[in-house]
Amino acid sequence: MSSFTIPIPAKRRRWFIIFIIFLAIVFNYYDRQIVSILKPMLKAEFDLGDDGYAMVLNVFTIFYALMYPVSGWLVDRFGERKVMLFGIIGWSTACLGGGLSRTFGSFLFFRGMLGAAEPTNFPAQLKVITVWFSGKLRATANSLCVAGSSIGAIIAPPLVAWLAMQYDFHTVFIVAGIVGLIIALLWFLVYTEPPAEIRNEAVGLDASKGEQASFTWGQLWNTKTLWGILLIRFVSDPVWYFCLFWLPGYLQEESGLTLAQIGMFGWIPFLVADLGAIATSAWSDKMVRRGKGPLLARKIMLSSIAVLAPLCCLTAYVNNPYLTILIFALVAVACLSWLFTLSVVIAEAFPVKNVASVLGIAGGFGALGAVLFNYFVGQMMGSLGAGTIFIAMAFMHPIAVLILWTMVKKEKPKDSEVVLLSSN
Repeated sequence: MSSFTIPIPAKRRRWFIIFIIFLAIVFNYYDRQIVSILKPMLKAEFDLGDDGYAMVLNVFTIFYALMYPVSGWLVDRFGERKVMLFGIIGWSTACLGGGLSRTFGSFLFFRGMLGAAEPTNFPAQLKVITVWFSGKLRATANSLCVAGSSIGAIIAPPLVAWLAMQYDFHTVFIVAGIVGLIIALLWFLVYTEPPAEIRNEAVGLDASKGEQASFTWGQLWNTKTLWGILLIRFVSDPVWYFCLFWLPGYLQEESGLTLAQIGMFGWIPFLVADLGAIATSAWSDKMVRRGKGPLLARKIMLSSIAVLAPLCCLTAYVNNPYLTILIFALVAVACLSWLFTLSVVIAEAFPVKNVASVLGIAGGFGALGAVLFNYFVGQMMGSLGAGTIFIAMAFMHPIAVLILWTMVKKEKPKDSEVVLLSSN
């Protein structure tokens, strides 16, 4: 496969790779946002209530949760290049299928297929960051890469609204599928394994010392840090999923914004989140360059930014939709900072051969938390009201901070003779 790659100097190639992953994640998140933006339209098309809409979300999220750990294992087993390629082709095909669907059953099938294919992106992306970038640049490179998540959420409201009003909702899915196939081709032509000197600098090893020791799949489950990461994702991810899947519909159904107004203003929280998360990632890298241990720097940053997340409970007392958007913009900064940098925490805490597997398992637990939370929101939004849901969300990141400091540390295989660099 590598014989087909475009010849580019390694130092420049890694930034081209970051850009392609950025594009892939942009349209990955664009695909996810489609159903939340078109929630009223899809409910009318398929005669759904909030519980039916929650089913649409959970078909996607259940398959996403199940395949995330599998994707991480596949990346560690077969490499990031192949798994990323087939993942992009898979979710692009699912988008095309969703656009061509005319029945609720077929639409659910392709949402499930989308959920099964999309998890490949993030374990592959983290493996790329780990082997191409050292700790002094890793968080910044990672944030630029996964900034596509919020950029996708930014472009989705205006683009989805315009395509749906200009054509129909089927066109929205078809456009995403075609663009995804183009991104797959770019990945095929550009990505290759890093040369030895870059990889050795990134993972902190000398080529003569061989590969870093790693955990087996079974040994990973005996590490305290893995369980800490899983619990963090389980309790904190649902807040971000709410921003993605429920906020646009909430602003239309509870705050009175029209679809056109969502297209005009619905992207604001995600732009603020993106800029904020890139800034916090750069701050943690700056602490590393000034001599702090990489893992300690990430913990300090995450704890500091978590104070923004409880602001969501103020939304229960706000009647102005634009003030609600502002509040959730600040909440989203905390959410995205945690999502961006928890991946880097994994890269700092585990051997390079394990990072994709750990992220895959963690992503699955995060999606499981979102499945349960989606069900709770779908059942309780009408009866308990949004205020109760916002109050529950306010506690999730503070709990994650406690877990971060008590359970997450540098993990080293017991039989390793490799000297590992900077711990917490």
